[in-house]
Amino acid sequence: MDRALLVGLEGLTAGFRGLDWQHAVMIAVGCVLVYLAISRGLEPLLLLPIGFGAIIVNIPGSNLMEPGGILRTIYDAGVATELFPVLIFIGIGAMTDFGPLLENPRILLLGAAGQFGIFLTLLFALALGFPPLQAISIGVIGAMDGPTAIYVTSRYAPELLGAVSVAAYSYMSLVPLIQPPIMRLLTTKDEKMIVMPAVRATVSKRTRILFPIVVTIAGALVAPQGAPLLGSIMLGNLMRESGVVERLANMAANELTNIVTLLLGISIGATMEAGRFLNPITLAIFALGFVAICLDTVFGVLFGKLMCFLTGGKVNPLIGAAGISAYPMAARVVQGEGQRYNRRNYLLMHAMGANTGGQIGSIMAASIMLSVVTGLGYG
Repeated sequence: MDRALLVGLEGLTAGFRGLDWQHAVMIAVGCVLVYLAISRGLEPLLLLPIGFGAIIVNIPGSNLMEPGGILRTIYDAGVATELFPVLIFIGIGAMTDFGPLLENPRILLLGAAGQFGIFLTLLFALALGFPPLQAISIGVIGAMDGPTAIYVTSRYAPELLGAVSVAAYSYMSLVPLIQPPIMRLLTTKDEKMIVMPAVRATVSKRTRILFPIVVTIAGALVAPQGAPLLGSIMLGNLMRESGVVERLANMAANELTNIVTLLLGISIGATMEAGRFLNPITLAIFALGFVAICLDTVFGVLFGKLMCFLTGGKVNPLIGAAGISAYPMAARVVQGEGQRYNRRNYLLMHAMGANTGGQIGSIMAASIMLSVVTGLGYG
């Protein structure tokens, strides 16, 4: 009887006995992410489940990511199959208004310019010795597009999923801190004060409906590897703009997105096991991800300055910072900076156009890189 009691007590203390410094550190990291989500409001919809997933997966003996474990089952069903990112993109498409972009199509160029940092970071990662597919996954962090980063990484570099995902969403939440200093440094006071005319709602319904169809066909033909993501976001947008499937559009933008976001977040957190996350590679990923977002912002603003020059001062270069895919946060940052220097400045809708262009640009950038490396035999 005493022996049986002793064995039972050993079972109750197994978790404490198996807890080493690495697991303790990762549990602390998970707690920090939860704190940032609740107290600071930094991307709470994802950082909270990611942080909680990191906590529970690092409890010794929980076996949540072992074959048959509940988190492993969710991960295999939605992340390993790339289902969750695709479903989230349908929801994003159903929430996105491409009207500001269609009102001024040249703004799409800012979305393209905002992706240069991805390619430069790819080169930096290759120079540091990362294999091509890992380097692409790291570079995509700079697009500030979480679902794209998750899709690319889960498919081609799953061993980096935890680090890449946390870096992408952490930096996305820090856009209001990272971008403004770069924007102020690269633009003059006169440029910051440029007032752009109001965006007029003149785009026809036919154009709004044709846009997602044409973009899907053209984009998929150029870079077939991105067809799942591009097709998903455009399907969601087509449901929104068609006006004939409001229930599906509302469901995609609300219930579907909320459920998948929860499952995706906790699945990402479950990849943050101590043995896989605490290593120099993780630090390198975070450093390169920071370089990527900074470079994307730099090139976006510089291209905005070029457009300002070519149009005789009619384009405020600040909107170039919204050429990344952090929608709509980057657009709000641009609006805030514009108002800081000129209270009559209302740049939000122009920045939203660049921001939606950045969403398309980030998908195309990742797709082009994947198509190239797949053609070279790496995929």
